[in-house]
Amino acid sequence: MKAIVLEGLNQPLTIKDIDKPVPQPGEVLVQLKAASLNRRDWWITQGKYAGIAYPSVIGSDGAGVVVEAGSDAGSGWIGREVVIYPAHGWGDSTAHQSKDFNIIGLPPNQGTFAEYITVPLANLQAKPAHLNWEQTATLPVAGLTTYRALFTKGQAKKGDKVLITGVGGGTGAFALQYAVAAGCQVFVTSGSAEKIERARQLGASAGVNYKAQDWAEQLQQLSGGGFDVIIDSALGKGFEKLIDICKAAGRIVFFGGTAGSIPELNGRKIFWNHISILGTTLGSPAEFKQMLQFIEEHKIEPVIDEVFSLADAEKAVRRMDDSSQFGKLVLTIG
Repeated sequence: MKAIVLEGLNQPLTIKDIDKPVPQPGEVLVQLKAASLNRRDWWITQGKYAGIAYPSVIGSDGAGVVVEAGSDAGSGWIGREVVIYPAHGWGDSTAHQSKDFNIIGLPPNQGTFAEYITVPLANLQAKPAHLNWEQTATLPVAGLTTYRALFTKGQAKKGDKVLITGVGGGTGAFALQYAVAAGCQVFVTSGSAEKIERARQLGASAGVNYKAQDWAEQLQQLSGGGFDVIIDSALGKGFEKLIDICKAAGRIVFFGGTAGSIPELNGRKIFWNHISILGTTLGSPAEFKQMLQFIEEHKIEPVIDEVFSLADAEKAVRRMDDSSQFGKLVLTIG
């Protein structure tokens, strides 16, 4: 089968012929129709992600058709259109993942940038009927990470004022769509006026350029007093200003740290105002199912920036170099 292989540090992604995987008992073989890129994939190509080994077939997001089962238990899935839960070993706790947790796309797990992949039966969910293959493939990592951040951790509800920092990426776009669908009033930040305008078209009430010195003051005024929930994936020195624009008993939820670490914070503001600062990553299989139900109920259509062929995976990952995309980057397969 054809697959995208990362051979080493700073090596380009190349398409190669490798052995098609064989499903074991309790597994199925999925013929992938589309996959999507995440910032995780970009970090892996830069050699800046834990657990990197070479060669690797990367990619965590995928959707396709079940074509073979490793045992009778999976025979009922054959022929069905599915989207794949992108990890193994979450564990029994709903609060956090287990020590055995790992995301597919690095050894020992083959990733989704390939024509076929084997996955456990527990990782299968039906493809949302209103979405095409490219849209469905965007959901697993960015969609689930954001769903858990906004609803499980952030407890966002109708009427809440929600701030999404750095709206242009895949997670930012999902957070915006989810919050709007839930009846929240949504505000965004971006370093691009074009991305802020795009966010407004998707339902944001207003946006502010985070390059402005007074961006936090602008948001405080626009929101009429601050935010109930703030979703952040950057951290960095600007994080301390989020404390100032968070309402009493507000929740700041973060995943990732593209702008650096958390700076020194004024703890008095945090405890006096009962502010919660919450870390999160990905989500459980149960939350994945809940997310898909939410997407179907609200007929959410993920934002896609650009679609590439599998052979052009290197061009797709280079599209992420300057973070100029709005929404997800997708690979079509087959």
